[in-house]
Amino acid sequence: MHSPLARRNAAVLALAAALLAGCAGPAAIEAPEPAPAPAPVPRNVEPPKPTINLDGFPLPYRQGYADGCASATGGERKDSARFAGDGNYRTGWQDGRALCARK
Repeated sequence: MHSPLARRNAAVLALAAALLAGCAGPAAIEAPEPAPAPAPVPRNVEPPKPTINLDGFPLPYRQGYADGCASATGGERKDSARFAGDGNYRTGWQDGRALCARK
């Protein structure tokens, strides 16, 4: 049979282990990395047909509209250089985002 001192030491060790286990806490939860922004429509590609009629509008406007509309429903999709330097693309992007956000 164990001596009272051995039982006390075992109880102290068990208590210390329980306290240390409680201090460990849950493992750190890492936030998922944000999804990369989708690529904008390339300059030389016709964008997908929108739900509204954009016939007669220049290609940069239609491309901007497609990127703006996609930005309203998901991650921002924008060609920043074109947005800054191409008025048709910028106006199309703004119109696309505004109109698609209303849906």
